[in-house]
Amino acid sequence: MRVTNDAALSPDAATAAAGPHRCDVLVIGGGPAGATAATLLARKGHSVTVLEKDRHPRFHIGESLLPANLKLFEELGVSEEMRAIGIEKHCAEFVSPHHDAMQRFRFAEAWDKTMPYAYQVRRSDFDLVLIRNAERNGAQVLQGCRVREVDYDDDGATVSAEHDDGRREQWRARFVIDASGRDTFMANRLRAKQRNPKHNSSALYAHFEGARRHEGENQGNITIYWFDHGWFWFIPLADGATSVGAVTWPYYMKQRKGRSKAQFLLDTIDMCPALAERLKDACIVNEVEATGNFSYTTDRTYGKGYILLGDAFAFIDPVFSSGVMLAMQGAFFGAEAVDTCLREPARTAEAMRRFDKDMRHGPREFSWFIYRMTNPTMRDLFMGPRNTLRMREALLSLLAGDIYGKTPIWSSLTAFKVVYYLSSIKHWRRSLVAWQARKRNIQPVDDTELTGA
Repeated sequence: MRVTNDAALSPDAATAAAGPHRCDVLVIGGGPAGATAATLLARKGHSVTVLEKDRHPRFHIGESLLPANLKLFEELGVSEEMRAIGIEKHCAEFVSPHHDAMQRFRFAEAWDKTMPYAYQVRRSDFDLVLIRNAERNGAQVLQGCRVREVDYDDDGATVSAEHDDGRREQWRARFVIDASGRDTFMANRLRAKQRNPKHNSSALYAHFEGARRHEGENQGNITIYWFDHGWFWFIPLADGATSVGAVTWPYYMKQRKGRSKAQFLLDTIDMCPALAERLKDACIVNEVEATGNFSYTTDRTYGKGYILLGDAFAFIDPVFSSGVMLAMQGAFFGAEAVDTCLREPARTAEAMRRFDKDMRHGPREFSWFIYRMTNPTMRDLFMGPRNTLRMREALLSLLAGDIYGKTPIWSSLTAFKVVYYLSSIKHWRRSLVAWQARKRNIQPVDDTELTGA
């Protein structure tokens, strides 16, 4: 089986190497998932090569982490480095134009009280820490090296990649890990990627200087602002910058109509007075970025000789800041599965089934809430949460990313869902209107206008 990039290589630009390099595991992508998996597998004694198309540090969104990330940092040995680059985030805040007061979800009040905070991080610094850690632990990391082809046979895979300067090299690997993020290298070329039929959104985002922050312990909190066309994130960073982004229904982005992305973002912020007030003395300090058709999934987490991690498998929506945690936790699952496949081939099927189950668990549990976050019933429940049957504590645990351990939150989350459905039935006219609007809103649009200059 051959998996290849559609872009043709010029014969003059591709220089054949003397022969293929060899490794046990080749990782496509050096983001959080790829760097984490490389670190863990190198520690287990496997020869690991990471091919990263960009060069760190590089800009990326996804700056808000979850308390569940902290134990992963400890296992990777990077806790102090993360503390040095991050600002503590003790709460997730929600602001609704239909409710008078802000609602704060304090992580210290979750079911498990031992994870009272997380970090907000500049991703260029965060990803650099993780990729350097992979190198320290014995992985070979090549940056500015884009994978072009993966060709499988009975003994493994031949991976062809192109360097920034046009040189082309090959690797023979026993196993391939696709951690290519939204590039979804394997899924695209195997035609396994598909639009998520249950969700769709677009995003427009930038960093600001001069945004007004809260004082004291709350200065690092993430704030989510609902508005008519979706929601905003407000993420303070340790160096004084603030990441601000609008996640909207795709139809809204067609209203840009020739405006620059920067002006369109500012005009969109003006639709949310509470956010506009915090940014009235702020200015954009980097190029405004945009992403269309945000949400997708793939029909598999693995195949013969490969697995998919993080955004290379699926991406739903960033409203709960779950992306980095899911990517890193998935890398722990993936490293365990790959190690089993390499050391005990007879247990490969069992290891892959367990990996598939673990990989699907997180997106499934978050997605139920994500699909309903703009529904007025869910908004009411978030803005006035009650702890009957410990539902609030369970919801806080979900927001903290505490979904893989033994914390017994599931019966309480089920009770929360029952309350949601009963409330929806009680206000059935409003629910029907909201359901019909969402069905229209998630339809894909041509996002050329959004992602252009």
